[in-house]
Amino acid sequence: MRVLVDIVHPADVLFFRHPLQRLMSEGAEVLIASREKDVACDLLYEFGLPHRVASRAGKGTFGLARELVLRDAAIFRMARRFRPDAMVGFGGVAIAHVGKLTGIPSVSFYAADTANLQTRLTWPFITKLYVPEPYAGPVPEGRTTRFPGVKELSYFHPENFVVDPDVARRNGWDETRGNVFIRTVGWGANHDLGKSGWSDADLAALVEHLSKRAKVHISSERALPPQLDQHLYRGDRSALHHVMAQCRLYVGESATMAHEAAFLGVPAIYDGADHPGTTRELAAHGMLVALRQPGIAPLLETVEDMLGEQRRTQVMQARDAYLAERPNLAGYIADAIRQAAL
Repeated sequence: MRVLVDIVHPADVLFFRHPLQRLMSEGAEVLIASREKDVACDLLYEFGLPHRVASRAGKGTFGLARELVLRDAAIFRMARRFRPDAMVGFGGVAIAHVGKLTGIPSVSFYAADTANLQTRLTWPFITKLYVPEPYAGPVPEGRTTRFPGVKELSYFHPENFVVDPDVARRNGWDETRGNVFIRTVGWGANHDLGKSGWSDADLAALVEHLSKRAKVHISSERALPPQLDQHLYRGDRSALHHVMAQCRLYVGESATMAHEAAFLGVPAIYDGADHPGTTRELAAHGMLVALRQPGIAPLLETVEDMLGEQRRTQVMQARDAYLAERPNLAGYIADAIRQAAL
């Protein structure tokens, strides 16, 4: 079996890591078309997943449009040479287009039901779509299957990820005091056009508030104000979640990382413009708090509440109850890829 995998975001690396390892252990040939976006390529290297860069992340409307054309062309060339039995991606814009042109089955997994531009570019052309049960956006009829749970069950199911305190120590965790994790985004993705997040002043106020009682780790897609640079996470990219798992709190503009923190048993605050169905589901199950950019004062009030002594216990109990009713998605994803390649 030959599979071409479209990787456009760091979270895609985590999502496909375990399914691909299962397939490769069975003898499947895998070609990963990567994208220079944030730390995606770094993660592929650190996890030992060979790849070929198909494009660099564009900036702004024109830059993203130009990248789409270049990425479509690059993946078309890869597909013609590699001749895969199936192509798979998370979102899968380029493989949908290339699949329509070549007749190669294209399979997309996706979870962001607020990404209207991306779905309009993909759904008319994709062969098969998989979305989580709480996905609230439109889907192509007759070509869509809903999977149980949310995408993070592919890599943070307990069978797939075990926290290593030694890895956390080597990569910045200070076990002598509390630690907190902050994530800021660059607002440069196609689903971020026209949106914005924390100002530098608000981010600085959040860090100042938290640094009085904990070591602050910041993961950022954008340049930080100089006074915050000391807090930037500088450990191995593949070790980031081991550090996050030891933290008392996650607070950030990334819904994906809020979900990840919740599955690690860390109290999490998502403060963002978009609230996809998956985020709403985890919030309803008590696994995280989802805010709609209320401003710095209400955010700090929520921070104080989430730092309470019982919060971590409550989150871990909610997570365990959620996991008890949902499967390890790595096997499900591997099966879906096998079926597409038949």
